[in-house]
Amino acid sequence: MPEPRVFFELATPNRLMVSEEVEEVVAPAVGGYFGVLPGHTPFLTSLQSGEVSYRVGRAEQYLAVTGGFAEVRGDRVVVLADRAERPEEIDRERAERARQRAERRLAGKTDEEIDYTRALAALSRALTRLHVASRQPR
Repeated sequence: MPEPRVFFELATPNRLMVSEEVEEVVAPAVGGYFGVLPGHTPFLTSLQSGEVSYRVGRAEQYLAVTGGFAEVRGDRVVVLADRAERPEEIDRERAERARQRAERRLAGKTDEEIDYTRALAALSRALTRLHVASRQPR
């Protein structure tokens, strides 16, 4: 007997990234990560930068997301992300430069005035992108 599934859609303002039946979805809400299996209680939440994973059978897929919203309703999960990237779409060198730049700003090693909230958000995005990129064979 096949495993129960939920219908998962993830879209950005520019494209539909995922539209398929899956066994499980895990995403980064503002209050922490949440997981959805079939029959989950409905809810709506804001997303933070982080990794979205979803499973079809034994195969897991990963995406780096930045901001947006997730809605769980019945056996359906809809994620509207500000930005999303697959591991193979991430430029590792660019993400590494962004991480270094954010860390320098947070350490006060620049002459510019620092907006710490923005610098922390930039560091979070860079670390997420590097983590998700590591999921792709080099």
